[in-house]
Amino acid sequence: MPEWFEISLRTLAAVAILFMLTKILGKRQISQLSLFEYITGITIGNIAAYVSLDLDTLWYLGLVSIVVWTSVAVGMEYMTMKSRVIRDFVDGKGTVLIKDGQLYKQHLHKERLTLDELLEQLRKKDVYRVADVEFAVMEPSGEINVMLKKEHQPLTAEMIGWNLRPENEAKTVIIDGRVFNDMVDESGYSLEWLHHELKKKNLAPESVFLAQIDSDGQLYVQTGDARPDHDNADRKPKDRIDSLAKQFESELKRLRKLARNESDRRTYQSALDRFQAGYSPSMPDREQKP
Repeated sequence: MPEWFEISLRTLAAVAILFMLTKILGKRQISQLSLFEYITGITIGNIAAYVSLDLDTLWYLGLVSIVVWTSVAVGMEYMTMKSRVIRDFVDGKGTVLIKDGQLYKQHLHKERLTLDELLEQLRKKDVYRVADVEFAVMEPSGEINVMLKKEHQPLTAEMIGWNLRPENEAKTVIIDGRVFNDMVDESGYSLEWLHHELKKKNLAPESVFLAQIDSDGQLYVQTGDARPDHDNADRKPKDRIDSLAKQFESELKRLRKLARNESDRRTYQSALDRFQAGYSPSMPDREQKP
């Protein structure tokens, strides 16, 4: 067998085996690595290169070595999950670098981290003053996580007492001209509504690159030609109200369909009847009395 052909076969075999063993090791092996996982990755890579190129030794011995290393890595991960002592020894512990705005010089030296490197990591997290940091820790993976003091944290709705309704993920209903019926159903709307909205934008489903329906019932369309979708931004208040009304009506129909008993179904039907009787998207705006 020619050497080039044998090397090609060995390389393909090494790639296939590495792929299967990486699937066994799991996603953790390709995310932030611990010290042992880092060593395992380097070693398995070196052995795979040996299997591919070294023609003077038996190739299957390299595969045996890879299997042994993978078994050790899986076993070590299992033991670290079961024992905190082993986990602290193998993966290491987090090191506190800043607490209440004060730097821990000894901890920086322990991790061989210079001030310039620390400040660079803080800037990556939009922190420019050490005094603003309540707590900063270097994780076993080497990543530095930072918590700002409360007065320097971004303002949230909870801080000012706002009660916001839950936000649902946007439903992707069209990708590259293909309509996903199941996603349309999950959004609470129908295919007829989707085609009607696209018609208002003078678009056919085949010309849509991406279309999503958000939790407010607004349809956002991308055609891929870099033109922004201004239709939703320029919608009149009445159009927005009509859209929300349709969404509410669709949600009542969905709840009625999923009702677990007849009593609940009648309750949803009654609410739906009252809503349909009291609101119509086509009804004219009433004049406000002075």
